[in-house]
Order: sequence, then structure tokens, then C-alpha cells
Amino acid sequence: MKGASEQRTGFLNGAAAYVLWGLVPMFWPLLKPSGAMEILAHRMVWSLGVVVIALLVMRRWAWIGELVRTPRRLGLVAIAAVVISVNWGGYIWAVNNGQVVEASLGYFINPLVTIAMGVLLLGERLRPAQWAAVATGAAAVLVLTVGYGKPPWISLMLAFSFAAYGLVKKKVNLGGLESLAAETAVQFLPALAYLLFLTTRGESTFGSPAHGALLASTGVVTAIPLILFGAAAIRVPLSTMGLLQYLAPVFQFGLGVLYFHEAMPPERWAGFALVWLALTVLTWDALRNAHRTRARAAQLTAEAREREQTQEPGQAQGPGQASTGPAATEPTATGPAA
Repeated sequence: MKGASEQRTGFLNGAAAYVLWGLVPMFWPLLKPSGAMEILAHRMVWSLGVVVIALLVMRRWAWIGELVRTPRRLGLVAIAAVVISVNWGGYIWAVNNGQVVEASLGYFINPLVTIAMGVLLLGERLRPAQWAAVATGAAAVLVLTVGYGKPPWISLMLAFSFAAYGLVKKKVNLGGLESLAAETAVQFLPALAYLLFLTTRGESTFGSPAHGALLASTGVVTAIPLILFGAAAIRVPLSTMGLLQYLAPVFQFGLGVLYFHEAMPPERWAGFALVWLALTVLTWDALRNAHRTRARAAQLTAEAREREQTQEPGQAQGPGQASTGPAATEPTATGPAA
């Protein structure tokens, strides 16, 4: 009963996180006349403040000492901070310049780009369905290039920067909140320096209390979905989180078409349809592979128990014998990019 309740709580937290990320295009226009760079700098500064408070409340500080003692991980955190800065800034600019639909495309194709990067950079091998999904996604980009009259640069920038960010984060191996704290700590001084520079030139928009409060709230807007995501990730299966991730671009796309009334000529609909087809194939393959992995693990466990029950006393495996139990044959769990 407790397990079901935990999973339900995790599912609701995950859904809430992705819905909030999907609705955030409604927030950035409220910060005008601030430019994208100024909004980005405020987001970095105020996010660090919110995350520090959250870590104080949760008493989660042990990771800092370990991180500081590992120069390689510190370097990776710095790289992650730079890459996510590009992603954040590009997304804010896109939303505030009437490109919400194209921005949503970036997060639709992100799983496909992540898989492609796994092949090119990590030498990972793809299953046939994954190849089909990537090829369909590439065809979609070509169709959209015709539709836009140019490559969808915003979408590609967002997709590749977020895929690169995910790759670096995987190597850093920090929790979501801890990772955000480390990255915003790297971003803090350059962001603060930029805000002070704007102030000295008389170009800062941090003026009225109402607008100042909106700029300060960028920290809350950044941190709350991440906290909800962290609460979900420890309670629900990875396959469930993989399905929930599509909520964000679905909401972004819906806002772009229905709320911001961005144009969607037939060729763009065709391009998006190909992207959705590719994601359908990718999701089906991931779920099928996860089911097979679980079934194989259950079979190995059952076989091991059967051997234990039928093994006669005195025939226990000696230390020099080769292992024939599940540890020798258990399949390696892999993600969708394996």
C-alpha cells in the first residue's frame, strides 16, 4: 500500500514538474522590457539564493566537500554551467521573440539528438527501431527547414545544448538540486558582474518594486520544478519519467499555437508530425526493451531460486569454481541510447 502511495506521489510530482516547465513560456514575457541577457543573469543570481535556502532546509551539504576535492568533477560542473547558460538564454530569447513553437521543437527532438550524440561521442550501438526514429527525426528537420525557409536554428541549439548538458551531468553524477547549486555558484559572479555593469550604464530594468519582484522570482520559477522532479525521480520508474518528459514540449507547443497564435503552415505541421512519429517509435522501443529486461531479470532470479532449492547439501559452490548464478549472466540495464 505504501509503495503504491509513494508511486502515486512521485507521478504527481513528476507531472507537476513537467507541466510547470511547459507553462513557463507564459512567464518570460512578463519580464519585458528586460532583455534576454538581463533576465538570464537575474535567473542565475536568484536561483542560487533559492537553492541555497532549499539545501539549508534539507541539510544536504555533504556533497560539497567531495566535489571540491575532485578537480575533474569541478571542471565538468563549470562546463555544465556554460552549456546550460546557452540553453537558458536561447530559450528566453526565443519565447520573448515569438518563437515558442520552434523552441518547443527543440525539446521534442532532444531525445533523438541525445541518442545521436551517444553514437557519435560514446560509440553506443542502436537498435533498429532507434535508427528508424533518428532517421525520421532527421527527415523532419529537413521538412521544417523547407517550412521555415532556413534550418530551425533555435530548435537545434536548444536540443544540442540540452543533450550536451545531460551528457556532462551524467559524468558529474550529482542530484538535481545539488547540480543546480554547483552550476549557479559558477554562474553567480559573471551574472552579478553583468548586472552591475548594466546598472553603472543606467541600462538596468531592475527599477520598480513590482518588476524587481518578478525578476527575483526567476529563482523560484527555476528551482520549484527541479525540486518536484527530484521528488519524482526517486519514486517512479525511469520509463514513467521518460513518458512524462513529453508533457513540457506538448504544453509549450500548445501555448505557441493557441495562446501566442504563432503561424503553423502545412509544411510545419508535416515536420512536427514526423517528429511525433519518431518519438512514438522511440518510446515504443524503449518500453519494449525495458519490459524484456525486467522479464529476463525475473527469469534469472527464478532459475537461481530453483537451483538453490534443488542443490543437495555439501554441493555448495567452492571459492575456486566458476560462477553459474545470475551474477554471471544478468543482463546489463541500458537506457534508450544503448
